[in-house]
Amino acid sequence: MASVASKGAPRAGFRPSFHLWMALAMCFFIFGGFGLTYLAPMAAGTRPPDPPVVHLHGVVFFAWMLLLVLQSALVNVKNVKLHRSLGQFGVALAGIIVFLGLLITIISMADSRGEPVNYGLMYLSLIAPISFAAIFAMAIRAVRKPAVHRNLILLATLSILMPGINRLYMVGFALDGVPFYSTYMTMNAMLALILWQERRATGSISQFSWISAAIILVPQAFLYPVAGSEWFQALCNGMPGLIYYR
Repeated sequence: MASVASKGAPRAGFRPSFHLWMALAMCFFIFGGFGLTYLAPMAAGTRPPDPPVVHLHGVVFFAWMLLLVLQSALVNVKNVKLHRSLGQFGVALAGIIVFLGLLITIISMADSRGEPVNYGLMYLSLIAPISFAAIFAMAIRAVRKPAVHRNLILLATLSILMPGINRLYMVGFALDGVPFYSTYMTMNAMLALILWQERRATGSISQFSWISAAIILVPQAFLYPVAGSEWFQALCNGMPGLIYYR
């Protein structure tokens, strides 16, 4: 009877977790935004040639997003062994993301010589890899607390999501420009969902998650004051000196 009952019992199907859904949502913004402004024009031959480091940055960034989905799916199917093995690759990939993020910022400033500089964009480009590095470091420290660790990985990715969101809104809605704070609203909604999920799953929000939320939120308040300051503009204008001899 027991064997008959077990055969007749319905098997539990694959049920995507919150983290997998959130990873897929982040991929939607990244592959949607950069698909419209980078992948599609490059495939159509309408995009001006980019330095090789730009393509390298794209490959690494896209690889991180795919790894995020894969890691979430592995936890979903309880393949913890492979998840941990890929985690070592993720640590190396995260380090490359930080390095290339800062390098691309310097190169973009050097290439913009003689053209109007969007100092707000430069501010975001400098803050994003630094924020990612800080939150990712906390995620590694919290690796023995899986519920917190997974949320911190999502928060680290959220800190570098703004370029994709902005591009998707601009091109998808055929807008000349999207105010930074409008894009921040999407990030902050996702941030609220991640914190809510952690409280729901663990009964509280960890100190690391609160710190990560502050790392994402606080720079938003200083965007325009810092980007409009003389010292920051002088810093940006001095970046080409890191590449070119005088």
